[in-house]
Amino acid sequence: MSEAAQAASARAANGSPQESPFWDWALKAYAAPGVQEACLQLQDGVGQNVPLLLWAGWTAATGRALDEDSVEGACDCARAWDAAAVTPLRTLRRTLKGANPDIDNAARESLREAVKAVELAAERHLMAGLEALAPAPSGPPRPAIEALVAVARVWSRVVPRPGLTTLAERLPA
Repeated sequence: MSEAAQAASARAANGSPQESPFWDWALKAYAAPGVQEACLQLQDGVGQNVPLLLWAGWTAATGRALDEDSVEGACDCARAWDAAAVTPLRTLRRTLKGANPDIDNAARESLREAVKAVELAAERHLMAGLEALAPAPSGPPRPAIEALVAVARVWSRVVPRPGLTTLAERLPA
């Protein structure tokens, strides 16, 4: 993990993610028509990281120019949180979704909801770390597709342009 990503993760872990312009924007964006579906398709279909994509959309919407270092730092931060907490918690939550004849359904669902809350907390800390890595606004809003492609290119070897284009068209400006 880059030094910038480590510092952002430390600030996110020590700071309160309660007041966050990025978090507020992401909640609004995720609720916009078609955004949740586009994000989940990019996550489950091609392995992209939803908080990272939302961060890219937010940086574009708020006029923040991403450079190579900020994209790399954001991807490092997302990879660290993803590997240590988000993916294992998501896997456990999804495993608990299915009924099991040997497990009481109410207890299973209660545990699943608790895991879901911890998964959301992990994503919120990830997003606080990403927000800390964002450059300052430097101009008017930018096209979201440019920032989405920039982070997708560093995140994985495959850049899913059709899915990113769909997401960019649905994100609020």
